[in-house]
Amino acid sequence: MVPDLPANPLSVELTLRHRRLWWHTEDQDEDPERWDVSADVWWLDVCPDDQRHVGDLAFAAADLFRDRDLLEAAALGRWVQDFLVQAVSLGDRRLHPELAERIGPGPERFVIVRRVEITEDWRGHGVGASLLAGALRVMARSARFALCRPSAADFGGDGADETAAELDAARAGAALARIGFWRWRGVYVVDLGDQTLLDARKDLTDRWWPDGDRT
Repeated sequence: MVPDLPANPLSVELTLRHRRLWWHTEDQDEDPERWDVSADVWWLDVCPDDQRHVGDLAFAAADLFRDRDLLEAAALGRWVQDFLVQAVSLGDRRLHPELAERIGPGPERFVIVRRVEITEDWRGHGVGASLLAGALRVMARSARFALCRPSAADFGGDGADETAAELDAARAGAALARIGFWRWRGVYVVDLGDQTLLDARKDLTDRWWPDGDRT
């Protein structure tokens, strides 16, 4: 049975935005770059106006083998710094063999998934994972792999139930695994060229594509 959603999820479009000063050269651009993604129902499709906004995603993109100064390293976040210490050899520009075996060739950059937030009316149907997969495939043009590390702290807050926050983090990890992420030393990693990111959208397309119109 098709779930009750405000609109056909196939009509959701992604808007990716990266801000930079117009006079910056490529070498002067911020590292990590910050990317914001907005998911919204296409204006021509039928949907209540107050439910057109589906969610927001936030990424950071950075050079894989860059020798960073302290400010740039701090901007990545502690867990990303710890990952890079284990995963990257700057001297010979190589990934750890365990990662190199599972991540194909591509631009020597990586993406950090900072945030995936789906509005309440669109939750519970796998939309968030599918949108994340779609957005990451766009980023595949300029990066080799992506990282994410959901934790209870991401879902908790002042007075929040710790058990509920841990369950939410576990569910987020399971959603990441469904779209192709795998764990390496406590961090979820996905090859942006992985076919699984394409296949991750199949469940929604199979349920919502008009009968007889799909080729």
